[in-house]
Amino acid sequence: MTTFSTSRHYALPPAALYAAIADGARLARWWGPAGFSNRFERFEFRSGGAWTFTMIGPDGKPYPNESEFGAIEVDRMVVVRHLNQPRFQLTITLEPAAGGGTLLRWDQAFEDDAVAASMRAICEPANEQNLDRLAEELRADGPGAAT
Repeated sequence: MTTFSTSRHYALPPAALYAAIADGARLARWWGPAGFSNRFERFEFRSGGAWTFTMIGPDGKPYPNESEFGAIEVDRMVVVRHLNQPRFQLTITLEPAAGGGTLLRWDQAFEDDAVAASMRAICEPANEQNLDRLAEELRADGPGAAT
């Protein structure tokens, strides 16, 4: 299994980051790479809940996504299983950081190593862009909220 991992420090507490994930309207604003938007059809934020949405690329091309929420621990962790191709599991972990704020860990584990290898050039920058977009969303919570 191939896992793409990244992490980011945010100046806000874990609860603030969790809120930007658990609220479908907020998540739709920041989810995905730069230039993408989202249309959520189902957003059942609970363990076992369905998450069906369409990402719309900068060129207007739709990308249907079917996912399911796995383990959810309030203010600590969210697991998302991407059910259509490419299949992967995303684990977002929120940890209080020494000195304040939150360390977010983003681990995207692909079932198939060959698929992961073909997706590496897309996933690694896209995951960073996702976290950049989360930082922008968090800035709405106040000055200095995201670092």
